[in-house]
Amino acid sequence: MEYISRKKPHYPVSPAFGKYLTRHGRTVPLPVSYDMLRDFRESVILYDHEGRDTLWETVFHPPSVTEEIHRGLKRTYSLLKSTGYTQAEEHLHVERIDFCVFGNSKPFRIRIVNTYNEVHDYFYVKVADASRIWGLELEHLLSPYRINYLVDGRTLIEEHIAGVPGDVFAAGHIDRREFNPRRIAKEFVKFNERCFMRLLGDMRSYNFVFDIARDFDDIQFRIRAIDFDQQSYEGRKNVYLPQFFKENGGFVSQVSELLHPDVITQYQMEERSLFHRRVRGEYHRLSDLQRALAQEPFSTSEKIDGLRRELADYHHRDGFLKCTTMPQLLHLHIKCFVKMDLRKA
Repeated sequence: MEYISRKKPHYPVSPAFGKYLTRHGRTVPLPVSYDMLRDFRESVILYDHEGRDTLWETVFHPPSVTEEIHRGLKRTYSLLKSTGYTQAEEHLHVERIDFCVFGNSKPFRIRIVNTYNEVHDYFYVKVADASRIWGLELEHLLSPYRINYLVDGRTLIEEHIAGVPGDVFAAGHIDRREFNPRRIAKEFVKFNERCFMRLLGDMRSYNFVFDIARDFDDIQFRIRAIDFDQQSYEGRKNVYLPQFFKENGGFVSQVSELLHPDVITQYQMEERSLFHRRVRGEYHRLSDLQRALAQEPFSTSEKIDGLRRELADYHHRDGFLKCTTMPQLLHLHIKCFVKMDLRKA
């Protein structure tokens, strides 16, 4: 079983990475910043509907700046969701601002409500950590899902990724009679493979969600990552395989009990083939991203050395031993998977 070191430093956005983000429409002047939200005066613990501490606190800003902050947050939501369509802001209001001291990014979560129909949505305001932004960009380019985020200086805005948290799903949904457990096991295999191919770590059950959709004859499941702080940071290969976290034990048991090894291999190959197509489709943008980040370490020298040795053994390529940064390691790791897929084709 694997563990994750709690403390991960924040990495500032370099000029080269900033230019990349601007070229690809990720930067925009924002009317509210992370530092503005940090200047709150009071907070109360936020409990869930069963009275349990959610580890979030609802915060309150001084009355003199509350209106300005709420107006800025509505504008920010408009920029994130509709590229600044101002008329949409007229029927929005900020219902709650929550702050989480648990975890690495210390985010603010904004609950925003449409006054016409009382439908609510969330988005997040965080410190612009370049390592996390790298993870978000890779999720956008290499996963089956697109993701919206914006950057302005030290501030990062992220959209909310809806779904049932993996730990909640494991505790109360995994054994529901209407759910086909083989479909759940299949999706975990595919998710496990995706995380490893793009070196996304710390995918314990509370860091991903289940997107559940009813098809015409069955219920389908998709797993989506929601935390990108551990993008290529740790120095052990198995950290990038969700199967090695004890929190995911229920899903691993389903895979081993319900899926034949040949079927597991089939699902892995299917995911690698799809990954290869995404790499080909985003080749120029991925190359641009690699050039912008090639010299950014994004980890400690000890972790980089540990991971390059393990990946060199895994792929049987000494080229990994020449890499000096995590982006260099990931770039070569992806190239190995793409060439592997071509050989199988």
